[in-house]
Order: sequence, then structure tokens, then C-alpha cells
Amino acid sequence: MNNKLSKKGTSDALSQKKETKGVETLLGDPKKAIIKLSLPMIAAMSVQAIYNLADAIWVSGLGADALAAIGFVFPFFFLAMALSNGLGVGAGSAISRRLGARDKSGADNVAVHAIMIMLLTTAVFTIPLFAFAHEIFASIGAGKTVGMAVAYGQVIFAGSILIFFTNIANAILRGEGDARRAMYAMALGAGLNIVLDPVFIYTFGLGIAGAAWATLISLGVSSIIMLNWLLFKKDTYVSFSFSDFKCNKDIVMDIFRVGLPSSVMMLSMSFTMLVMNVIIVMVGGTDGVAIYSAGWRVASIAVMPTMGIATAVVSVTGAAFGARSFRKVSIAHIYAIKIGLMIETAIAVATFIFAPQIAAVFTQAEGAAHIALGLTLFLRIICLFYPTISFGMLSSSLFQGAGRGIPALLVTVLRTLVLTPLLAAVFAFNLELELVGVWWGLVVANTIGTAVAFSWARIYISGLMKTTIH
Repeated sequence: MNNKLSKKGTSDALSQKKETKGVETLLGDPKKAIIKLSLPMIAAMSVQAIYNLADAIWVSGLGADALAAIGFVFPFFFLAMALSNGLGVGAGSAISRRLGARDKSGADNVAVHAIMIMLLTTAVFTIPLFAFAHEIFASIGAGKTVGMAVAYGQVIFAGSILIFFTNIANAILRGEGDARRAMYAMALGAGLNIVLDPVFIYTFGLGIAGAAWATLISLGVSSIIMLNWLLFKKDTYVSFSFSDFKCNKDIVMDIFRVGLPSSVMMLSMSFTMLVMNVIIVMVGGTDGVAIYSAGWRVASIAVMPTMGIATAVVSVTGAAFGARSFRKVSIAHIYAIKIGLMIETAIAVATFIFAPQIAAVFTQAEGAAHIALGLTLFLRIICLFYPTISFGMLSSSLFQGAGRGIPALLVTVLRTLVLTPLLAAVFAFNLELELVGVWWGLVVANTIGTAVAFSWARIYISGLMKTTIH
């Protein structure tokens, strides 16, 4: 009797609002859903990639010290991205699974909880980093670049609410299959940032702080647009009602079950960057950090297509799990990996061939010219793991879509906190390869990590398929 009432309740809730095209896509053919949801996000992240490249180019005009300063700030910026993206992934997964189970009111409640948790998390994140920025950067070896790191970092820390909101709002849109509007918001912000960077850095004479201000203003514009869609225009499938909000422990736990491991996954990457900076300073000084900062930005750009596909995998597999259609889960996983493998192989080949030209873009300024050869070598080594990245990243996304954050966390911790610093140190010190050894350590660690993630995911899916057969 209770089950019948529950089904009737969810059916009534679902009927209150017509399904959008995004929701229909999410619940349809998994291959078509992967393509339709991936393409807008790949496009948005490509624009984001162009921005990241342009940002690094404009900053490189201030010299190698400026690149190094951003390298010291980047782990903390990544920390904000980790917390907000993790919360977003948890909320998006929970929303998709409820939509797959035809529970719209449950999806609405998840979205409201995500916003409330976001506000609390932002306050906890912002205050200590802003207040103790100088001490933090001095303690991690920023040296002569401390002043630049503080100038850039404090602006970013002060505006972190914008980082958090844009990522949460994007995740909610993706969770209901509305990747197109998520793309519009991301692309607009990135495009505006490209325009504002040279204005704030050079025209207004703000230097490295100008790059931070350009970032925040761009995020602010994106935030206003998404705030209008979600809370004022109210034309999304998921609805918001804060007036009668009551904290639901089960919803919080469902968000955190995926969100916390996802945040820790990215936090582990942030912590690894701090450790890597220490190792790099020991074997290559601040010039080594400048190479790592610029080169890793190129690597981050290179894997953005797979990151776009990963957002689709979370939503599509989440909806399939909600509907208990495990065959769709398997199809979506393998199909997404095939697409990612083809794209990343092409990017790896292009990076290896054009590494000198890419390095030249970052080293045009007189103060950065001396790191050109080192950056070229970094790019040619690091691109060797690009083809394997889809196996690991998309397997982690599958676990997140299933509401199982721990397996995704464990394989990431193995790769970032265990293998990466360990192998970087072994190659750099024990094998006496110094800075080049650090780069090879990165490649080997990432390759092993992706193999473990993929194997675990296929074993998990195989087990699910057996339960439906029997």
C-alpha cells in the first residue's frame, strides 16, 4: 500500500511540470544522450581552454616570476574548484538518479539543499585563506614571488562565492540534462575573461591582480545569468522553494556520499600540486615551478574534452541507475571511453608535434624565454598519458553517477597521493633524472591509475548485470 502511494506521489509530482528536452534525452538512448550532453560541454570547455591559454599568455608577459606566482596560487584555486565541483557532482548525481526514478519533487529538494550547503561551505573556505594569504604562500616556498602570489590570491579568495555558485548551478543544469544552457553560461564567462584579461593586466596597470579581477568579473556575469534561470525565470525542470526549507538528513547524506569523495578527489589533486611544487623547487627552483605551472595548464586544457564527456557520463549513468537499467550504464561507459580515447590521442599527437610552438607562446617575454626548452620537453613527455585519461576519468564518473563516490575516490587517491609524488621522487632523486624525472613520474602514475579505475568499473558493471540476469 505504501509503495503504491509513493509511486502515485512521485507520479503526481512529475506531472506538475512537463519534461524538458534535456530530461527526455537523459532518459532515452544512452549513446545519443552521451553525444547530446557531451557536445555542449566539450564546446564550453574548449572556450574555457582558450581562456586558460590566453590567461597564461597574458600573465607570461609579466615574466617567469608571475607564472610561478600563479603556480603557487593554483592549488588553492583548485581547492575552491574541488569543493564546489564535488558538491555539484554529488547534487547532479542525486538529481539524475531521482529523475531516472521519476521523482521530480525529490530532485527539487536536492537542488535546494545543494544551494544551502554551498553557502555554508563558501564561508568556511574564504575567511582563513584571505586572512592568512601571505603566511601561507611564504610557508610553501613562494620566496621572491610571495608578493605576486598574495596580490593574485587574495582577489580570488575574496570572490570565491562566484566560483562556488557557478559550479553548483552548472551541475544542477547538467543533472536535469540541460547541458546546452550550462554551455552558454560557461562559454560567456570564459569569452568575457579573454577580453578583460589584457585590459585589467596592462591597460589598467593592475599586473597579476588584474588577471584575478578579470576572472571574478567574468564569473559574476555567468552567476547572474544562471541565477536568473534557476530562481527568477524559473524555466528549468528542477524547481526551487526556500521558504519552507527543512534540512533532510537523507538528502544531505546522498549528496555527500558522492560529493565528499569527489571533493576529496580534487583536494587530493590540489594537495599533490603543493607536494609537487616542493619536489620541483628542490630539483628545478622557481623556474621549474614556472614550467610546471604553464605546462600543466596546457595539460589541463588537453583533457578538457574528456572532462566534458565525464559530465555527461555522470548524468546519463545516474539516470540509468535510477531506472535500474544497468545495460544502459555499460553502454554509456564504453561508448564514452571510445570517444574520449579518439579525441585525446589526436590531441596527444598534435601536442608532441607542436610542443616547441606551444612553448614559444608562453615564453615570448624576455623574462620567460629561458624556460622555453624545458617547457617543450615537459609538453612532449606529459602528452604520453593523454590517450589513457578517458579510461580513468570516465570510470570515476560512472561510479559518481551510480552514487558510489568511494571507489572513485580510492582510485584517485592511489594516483594522486600515492603514485604521483612517490614516482616523481623516485625518478627525480633515486634515478637521478631530476626535473625530467618528475615529469616521467607524472606520466607513469597517471597511466597506472587509469588502468586500475577502468578495471574496477568493468568488474562493478559486470556484477550489476549478473544481478539483473538472475
